[in-house]
Parts: sequence; C-alpha cells; structure tokens
Amino acid sequence: MPIIKFALAFCVLAGLSHSAFARELSKNERELCTWGAGIASTAQQYKLSGLTLYGARKKLQARHFAQQWMRMSALGITEQTYDSPSRLKPEGVRQVYYEGCTRHELARR
Repeated sequence: MPIIKFALAFCVLAGLSHSAFARELSKNERELCTWGAGIASTAQQYKLSGLTLYGARKKLQARHFAQQWMRMSALGITEQTYDSPSRLKPEGVRQVYYEGCTRHELARR
C-alpha cells in the first residue's frame, strides 16, 4: 500500500512540474512554423502536379522573401519535400510540418 501511495504522489508531482515548465510558443515561433509549413505545402503541391525540383527551385528564386535567410530555408524545405516519398495532400503536409516544428521549438528549450 505505501508503494502505491508513493507512486501516485510521484506521478502527481511529475505532472505538476511538467506543466510548470511547459509554456506556449512565442508569436515569432508560431509564425516561423506557419511560414515553413506553407513552404512545405507549396512544395508538395508542385511535386504532386509534376513540376520538377528544378522548376520548383526556379519559382522560389523568383519569389520575394522578407528576410535574407528565408530563401535558403525555403529551398531546403522544398528539397526535403521532393526527397520524401510522401504522396500526402498539401494540406496534410502543412499540418505535419507545423506539428513537427512546434514540437521541435518546445523541445529546444
């Protein structure tokens, strides 16, 4: 009986400490994940429509990006999307990317 009480107390304390450290993503982190998810979705749309990786890269090169780092990141996300055997619809890719990105941002802390 004391072992059960100890285990229960441990679980309750562990849950409380976890919730104390868990916090929401910042606005910038959410925007970053949303932006990356949009790039991945667009790349999947290009891939499923039959556009080659070369064609997708040309479209990205012609696009205007607000920050200098965004172009190289977009090219990397596009290349990873093309390398994936996934045939998910673009909206599914957007969701999967966003969820993975937010998990990564939370784990980074």
